[in-house]
Amino acid sequence: MGTLLLKNGKIIDGSGTPSFEGHVLVDGDQIVDILKAGEALPDADNVMDASGMAVSPGFIDMHSHSDWALPHPDHDIPLKSLPEQGVTTVVGGNCGFSPAPFTERSRRTMDSEHFNLMIDRPLEFRWHSFGEFLQHIESMRPIVNCAFLVGHASIRFGAADTRRGTLPAHELAQCRELLQTALEEGACGLSFGLGYDPGMYSPVSELEAFCSTAETVGKPVTVHIKALSRISPTYSPLYPKAHNVRALREILDIAGRTGVRLQISHLIFVGRRSWSTAEKSLEMIEERQHRGLDVMFDAFPYTCGNTTINAILPYWFLARLPEAYSSPLARTRLRAELALGFRLVGFFYRDLQVMDAGSNEWASLNGMRVDELARHWRISPFDAILKLSRVIGGSAVMLLHTYSGEPGNERVLERVLAHGSCLFETDALHRYGGYPNPAAMGAFPKLLGDYVRKRRLISLETAVKRMTSVSAERFNIKNRGMLAKGMAADIVMFDPETIDESPPEGAKPAGRPKGICHVWINGAQVVREGQYMDGVRSGQVIRP
Repeated sequence: MGTLLLKNGKIIDGSGTPSFEGHVLVDGDQIVDILKAGEALPDADNVMDASGMAVSPGFIDMHSHSDWALPHPDHDIPLKSLPEQGVTTVVGGNCGFSPAPFTERSRRTMDSEHFNLMIDRPLEFRWHSFGEFLQHIESMRPIVNCAFLVGHASIRFGAADTRRGTLPAHELAQCRELLQTALEEGACGLSFGLGYDPGMYSPVSELEAFCSTAETVGKPVTVHIKALSRISPTYSPLYPKAHNVRALREILDIAGRTGVRLQISHLIFVGRRSWSTAEKSLEMIEERQHRGLDVMFDAFPYTCGNTTINAILPYWFLARLPEAYSSPLARTRLRAELALGFRLVGFFYRDLQVMDAGSNEWASLNGMRVDELARHWRISPFDAILKLSRVIGGSAVMLLHTYSGEPGNERVLERVLAHGSCLFETDALHRYGGYPNPAAMGAFPKLLGDYVRKRRLISLETAVKRMTSVSAERFNIKNRGMLAKGMAADIVMFDPETIDESPPEGAKPAGRPKGICHVWINGAQVVREGQYMDGVRSGQVIRP
C-alpha cells in the first residue's frame, strides 16, 4: 500500500477536542503521524488534498446485525452501504442472537421467528464454536472490521434442552460454560434479547448468572429490554404502570447487583402513547449512573425500525397457527385485541410498512404501508396483515414507525440522541433484496447532517467522538476510534457542509448518502467519491 498523506484537512481526531487544520500520514495499515497546519509535510507515495473536508476516524456501528450476512462470500452486496456511509467497524451479535456457537441442539430451534428475521439467505453453519465462527468470517475477507457479541438465546439454544422458562441447574451450568468459552475465544461481550423467545421467559436468576459470567472476564452486556412501549405482550395487561419503564428498571437492578458494564440497546419508545415515558427512563439511567453504575445506551436517528409481520400478533394467536388464520373465533378475538392494543400504545395500521415481503411474486409490495396494501388487495388492513402473515409464514419483514416520534414531532428522539450517554448505531437488517431500512443506508451521515449541522443538537466533534472512540472503548477495542499515531488507519473524509442521508420518499427507498467522499479501512481505500470500490475487502476480525 505504501504511504499516504491526507493534507490540509479539518482533523476531527475522535477525542472530542476542537478540530484543527492539519495532515494525516498513513504507512500501510497504520497511522504514523498527525501534523498541524504549518508543519513541514513529509514525503509520501500518494498525496490527497483534503482542503475543505473533514478527516475523522472510521465510524463504529456499535449495534449491528450484519453478522448474519458476513458469513456469505458475496456479503459485499448487502453490506457495501456500510462503508459508503463511513462505517469501518461493526459490532454484531446483538439482541440475544448470534450465529455462534452453533451445535446440534441449535438446529432444533431454527424455526425461531428471530432466526427467520435475521436470515435473509440460508446459512450453512460451517462452524460450531465461537472461535470457529470468527475463523470463518476471516476466511470470507470481511468488507468491514467486525467484533461480535455472543447471544444469550444462541447460548441457550446450543447448550440447553429446555426451550423456555427456568433452566435446571445442570443446564444453566452448561450454558455458563459455553458462554465462558465464547468470551475466551473472542466474543467482545454478551447480548440479551429479552423481548424475544427465549429471553422473555428467562427468570431474573438466569439473567444474573449470565451477567456474572461476563463480568468476571470484564466484558460488557448489551440488552434489548423486555418492553419498548407503554403496553407490551411481555407483561400482564393488568400491570398498571408503563411496561417499558418496568423493563428498564429490572435490567438496571440486575446490572447493579452483578456489577456488569451495561449497554441498553436501542433506547426507543414505540407508539405515540409511549413517548411520555422517555423522560422518566432517562432520569432512571442518570440516577443509576450517579450511584456508580456503568450504564450507557444507544439509538439511531430514525423514527422507524425493522421487525417481522408477526411482531404485532400476540403469543396465543401465534401458538395456534396455522389453524388460527381460518378460525372465526380466533380472528374475532385478535381483531378486538389489536384494536385495543393499538389504542393503548398509540399506533395505527398505516404505521406498518412492508420492508421485504419475502417473495419475488410480491416484490411490488415492498415499500407499501399496510393501509395502502389493504386498498391494493381491496380488503381491510386487519385482513391484509393476516394475509401477509399467512402466505409468507411470518418471515415478511416490516418497518414499524412511531419509534420515539414521527416526522414533524421528534422531540423525544432529539432528547435521546443529544444525551451524553447515547452512542450511535444502525440496528438495521442488511438484506439482499426488498425495501431497505433507511438506517442501513445513511444513519451516520444523517446524524452529522441533520442533527449536528442543521439542528445543532450536539457539536461535530462530540458526535464524532461518540460514534468512534467512545464506542471502541465500550467494547474494549484498543486500536481504533481515534486519529492518532499507532492507531489502525480507519479513516473517513467527508464534507461537513453537505453530509446527509438521501432519504426515502414513500415507496422509493433511501439512496446512497451525500458528502461521504473517501473511506479507508486498515489503510486500504474502500470508498472513492462516495461509492464502494468493488472487490476491496480489507476488514479484520477483532478479538478484544
